[in-house]
Amino acid sequence: MGKEFAVSVLDLVGMRAGESAGTAIARSVDLAQQAERFGYKRYWLAEHHSISGLACSATSVLIGHVAGATKTIRVGSGGIMLPNHAPLVVAEQFGTLEALYPGRIDLGLGRAPGGDLHTMRALRRDLRQSGDDFPALLEELRSYLGPEKPEQVVRAIPGQGSNVPITLLGSSGFSAQLAAMLGLPFAFAAHFAPEYLNAATRTYRERFQPSEELRKPYLMVAVQIIAAETDAAARKLFTTSQQRFLRLIRNQPVELLPPVDSMEPLWQDWERAAVESKLGAAIVGSDATVKAGLESLLIETGADEVIVVTDTYEHADRLASYERVANLASAIGATPSSISASPRPNPTFQSVA
Repeated sequence: MGKEFAVSVLDLVGMRAGESAGTAIARSVDLAQQAERFGYKRYWLAEHHSISGLACSATSVLIGHVAGATKTIRVGSGGIMLPNHAPLVVAEQFGTLEALYPGRIDLGLGRAPGGDLHTMRALRRDLRQSGDDFPALLEELRSYLGPEKPEQVVRAIPGQGSNVPITLLGSSGFSAQLAAMLGLPFAFAAHFAPEYLNAATRTYRERFQPSEELRKPYLMVAVQIIAAETDAAARKLFTTSQQRFLRLIRNQPVELLPPVDSMEPLWQDWERAAVESKLGAAIVGSDATVKAGLESLLIETGADEVIVVTDTYEHADRLASYERVANLASAIGATPSSISASPRPNPTFQSVA
């Protein structure tokens, strides 16, 4: 195929029922270390609040912890929900991270609350906010991370002049348009909003304006991927993700649950339709199946980078899938940030809409 692209990781730090957050975080650290060895470009951590089963609420703290346990892989946010935070605080946190780990920190930004209305109130977020103030918040944040201006009164220390790379994240056209207008990288959340993938990515490419940060569009696509020995084995592992989305729809805790042989006894028809809609871009299967799915995604979107979201109940299955995906990416034409010490086979994925 010859399409050069990078592969990266998005982690929500999923917890099993009854386990401590520390145990889940330890698994994430191990995954980051292995992802570095497999050749992934970056390791991003999400921001979610007050959701039982996810230990990623203190995103900047986790980024520092993971960066300290790795050596070369870029570590960042996928993303920080900017309306939840004062831009100055975000600049100070990421300026500090950049000072600690120079050249390895990414700042991915979103505008969703990352929780329900009660959580928004607890975060001191104005419940009338619709996200429309995101461009203004972004401009303020960039003023704290960029060069100091003569008339500037408030400065981020550390942070000022650090120029921590910013990527805008989105699941619709809003952030795609803003990223295009500002000439910033754009990451689309196809791992839960596949229905808007084509429209948003097309908008980003068509409206992109070159900037000092970026001369041409740089598109990332986050997608659920599970690669295993066979299609059947991968589909069974995928039931852990399906159960998580089912429980999310039911407003239940979203801890990692063991895979099941069939989802049919677990959901109603309307729930199945809702879950399959959310996971419509997922690529699940054997190496051959996943490879075909990944190539199709690249052709469809022209993505420069694929952000791989893989949640399985067993940590060993997750590691094995990420290694297969890294190998597959290399076979297709990826440009990993580092090369594993020993040759690896090459993985693949399949769509399970």
